[in-house]
Amino acid sequence: MTKFEEKVYNVISLIPKGKVATYSDVAKAIGHPQAARAVGNALHKNPFAPVVPCHRVVNSNGYLAKNFGAGGIKEQQLRLQAEGVIFYNESKVSLTKYQYHFPKESI
Repeated sequence: MTKFEEKVYNVISLIPKGKVATYSDVAKAIGHPQAARAVGNALHKNPFAPVVPCHRVVNSNGYLAKNFGAGGIKEQQLRLQAEGVIFYNESKVSLTKYQYHFPKESI
């Protein structure tokens, strides 16, 4: 695992249940604001899927990832629904309601 991936997984672990963050939120939180795509790539190969809640990361429009570390859209949706997240449609989360903003001092 690279240091970048380690930072990504550590930051994702800070997202509380019932909230989501975007790829770019995570990129900014680790100090690489232009690395949203690299964050997405790290999520898709997450070797720690049972303990790193990558299902809580969505794209910049609130859509679920097609392939995230622990499965596809349906599994990601089920995990988020179990945490109380309600969807606009089958694969879109309201960022206004559920987006988590990382506190600067926690990173």
